Amino acid sequence: MTRPLAPSSFDSTVSAASVTSIASGASTASGATTGSTATDPAAARGPGPLRIALACAAVLAVALGVGRFAFTPLLPLMLAQGTLDIRHGGWLASVNYAGYFVGALSCAAIRIDEARMVRGGLLATIALTAAMGLLPGFAFWLPVRFLAGVVSAWTFVFAAQWGMRRLAEQDALQWGGVIFTGAGFGIVVTGLVGAALAGRRAEPGWLGFALLAVLLAAPIWRMFAPRAGAGARARAGKMRRPESSGRPGLHAAARRDARRLVLLYGAPGFGYIITATFLPVIARGALPIGSPWPDRFWPMFGAAQMLGAVFGSRLPARWDNRLLLALCYVLQALAIVLGIVWPSAAGFALGSALLGLPFTAITLFAMREARRLHGDDAAGLMGYATACYGLGQIAGPLVAAPVVARAGSFTPALWIAVAVLLAGAAGFAAWGLAARGRAVERGGQGV
Repeated sequence: MTRPLAPSSFDSTVSAASVTSIASGASTASGATTGSTATDPAAARGPGPLRIALACAAVLAVALGVGRFAFTPLLPLMLAQGTLDIRHGGWLASVNYAGYFVGALSCAAIRIDEARMVRGGLLATIALTAAMGLLPGFAFWLPVRFLAGVVSAWTFVFAAQWGMRRLAEQDALQWGGVIFTGAGFGIVVTGLVGAALAGRRAEPGWLGFALLAVLLAAPIWRMFAPRAGAGARARAGKMRRPESSGRPGLHAAARRDARRLVLLYGAPGFGYIITATFLPVIARGALPIGSPWPDRFWPMFGAAQMLGAVFGSRLPARWDNRLLLALCYVLQALAIVLGIVWPSAAGFALGSALLGLPFTAITLFAMREARRLHGDDAAGLMGYATACYGLGQIAGPLVAAPVVARAGSFTPALWIAVAVLLAGAAGFAAWGLAARGRAVERGGQGV
């Protein structure tokens, strides 16, 4: 999973100091170019920031909540009716993660208007979700789930980029967190519907989720009509990247920081996916037979995502994104530890909440950091970072399965996930603290 991103303004005349503050979530700029400030008449005539944020949230609810994560609550139904076994269910999950990786990796090479990509992604998600309910078996489902992963990555990255651009134009970055409530909302709805379908066939569930996607997409469709001259404005309003200054040291530092972001962003992909993939199995093994709680942990995870996205966007913009990411990783590690040392309904519930709370906040802070480094071209960098996240998701189950087979327990695999998250937290903390130290040495004029 993904999300999961509050940006900077896109003035080409922004000063170096303003670039740093804006990319950290601030909303001021020192210059003004057409189409890039809140006073721009074109921006003033457009939809307000709340409508923009809610539209993007609806897109993420479709692309991630339905297109990507609806498989989780429907998998038990498919297993119960005999259309899948555990092994083939695992293949469908893995191929979706692989598709997400391919989609994220290819974002940097895609040159298309963001609004057009969002519209195409919504249509494709609806069609692919319906296909799962209409096509007859595993051989058909395998490519469908792969394509669903590709489309979810494309739609997520470009919808986030579109939303950040529009909010920055209106000097309304404080609404960025609302965008990332969408994934959590989709998970809550699909999780509750999946629990209500217990004992029934999965096909109506897939078709119902496709209908849900239509209902979410229809009201926002007009919002994503490409604006006249959008390509020209984007070229004119490109923020100058840090490495474009002509200073070799700064050029190398910016590339090094981009590589750090990509690498460290992969840690939560590995860390959360083991718990998220096997949580129902772990919980059912630990709780009394017939307990209703295992079906409720997934919606709890989604609800916590929504809260975390809003809360994360309200944190002071001056706080370092790298240190915030380190804190998020520690919270997710603590969530996994709770499931290990306190295997009860309360322990799993609290663990689900702590796992979900920073889930989309991680994406929010990562996009802010990507915008600090690459400005208006952050979609490519976030595509690479999301691809690394996807690699972590692919690796997680592949590492966990043989460890569980050898140990007869999920505990060693979960401790590996904890170690990876803590290593990522240490990396971000060291990076952020070192940058702060350099800023102090330069008299606090910027990182």
